[in-house]
Amino acid sequence: MTDIVSLKPDLGRFGVWLGSRSIDPELAAQIESLGYGAVWVGASPEAELGWVEPALAQTSSLQLATGIVNIWSAPAAQVAASYHRIEEAHPGRFLLGVGVGHPEHTQEYQKPYDALVSYLDELDSAMVPNSRRVLAALGPKVLRLAAERSAGAHPYLTTPEHTGTARHLVGNSVFLAPEHKVVLTTDADEARAAGRKFADFYMGLSNYVNNWLRLGFTDEDVRKPGSDRLIDALVAYGTADAIAERLHEHLDAGADHVAIQVLGASSPERLVPVLTKLAEALSLNR
Repeated sequence: MTDIVSLKPDLGRFGVWLGSRSIDPELAAQIESLGYGAVWVGASPEAELGWVEPALAQTSSLQLATGIVNIWSAPAAQVAASYHRIEEAHPGRFLLGVGVGHPEHTQEYQKPYDALVSYLDELDSAMVPNSRRVLAALGPKVLRLAAERSAGAHPYLTTPEHTGTARHLVGNSVFLAPEHKVVLTTDADEARAAGRKFADFYMGLSNYVNNWLRLGFTDEDVRKPGSDRLIDALVAYGTADAIAERLHEHLDAGADHVAIQVLGASSPERLVPVLTKLAEALSLNR
């Protein structure tokens, strides 16, 4: 009998999440050398995905994933063509993450669930396999859709408690890859300031706020600028070992892979040293 769990994408235990819309091949190689299994590229990459092949060519095992391609700005036919081009050149090393974005910031944002289903239908018609795509998913309805129409879910800006709830909902055979933010500092005020600066945008978006409320946070917690309780749940900080312990909570709750977003380190010169310390704490090269 085929082991269903083995059909999940294998991105290793930990990856790196970048809000850069692309990745420089040299940075990809550095991240791979540290032992991370994947890089997730966010900020709604364009449908052409021309940055993927150069980064894959510079590496040997690193997986690249989109976190996520926005269905409103990246036509499914173009994304499918990009997927097949990448897959032909680098078989099994690209994972297509798609999602509906935010209603408050997309004029065309109407009936998002139905639009996502139609987008997946187009990807099906273009022969993009379920096993090489994941959905941005927070609430139960889209988590179920992710389980039915893709390899799994990529929840963003959430907590290990959400990971546990999601795992219970989708079952063990579904790939689950949450993102979690980190700030490498033992100064709680500094970490919370960085977290609040980043979370400010998302605290105006209903899908994130509603998800936090479902997790048990109060209206006061989710009101700008965000309570210490909320920020501490969304952003791991402290020593590298303390951050590693927090990230492992996602794995303990049922995640297959955790995508790490380092706040306050937009350049490779600032990012790589932090990733190096975290890689050691996470025992990635052992």
